Amino acid sequence: MVATPEALSRAALSYLARYAAPAGHLRRLLLARVVRSATAYGTDPEAGAQAVETIIVRLTDRGLLDDGAYARARARSLFRRGASGYAIRARLAQKGVAAADIDAAIAGLAEEAAQPELAAALAFARRRRLGPFRPAERRAGHRDRDLASLGRQGFDYALARRVVDCEDLRELEAEAGIAGAP
Repeated sequence: MVATPEALSRAALSYLARYAAPAGHLRRLLLARVVRSATAYGTDPEAGAQAVETIIVRLTDRGLLDDGAYARARARSLFRRGASGYAIRARLAQKGVAAADIDAAIAGLAEEAAQPELAAALAFARRRRLGPFRPAERRAGHRDRDLASLGRQGFDYALARRVVDCEDLRELEAEAGIAGAP
């Protein structure tokens, strides 16, 4: 398909109808279409890049692209699945979200829990059945694997050790400020 401004605009709207996306990610997708069109049909890549920028500005002005809202929603979703602040930051940066929007989204996680990093580590451990969520008879033999799993997820060693070696789960959940904990 030839990457005309109209075709790029239709492609952008079609993509946004199916997926939430930040401006940087949509820009990369549209520029890839421009490059394919330039290779296959000999269209001008500079004109295509200008059309992409015009489309991004127009969609942002109309409120269809909002990197701040995308970052907040995606950070909250990743946090609830047990992603560390480091992992959330990396995923949002990979999608092309600006550092200021990422910082604001991560700061907003304080509304979810008193200690967001601890709450995320507990959520990850619960989802993967690590540490205190593993049957007691199998817990000691898997301690190092559980610590490594939390470490790969981006949690520091001290926090991972607190979660894996936890004796009183209710107390740790209360400290994290997880809703529903006593």
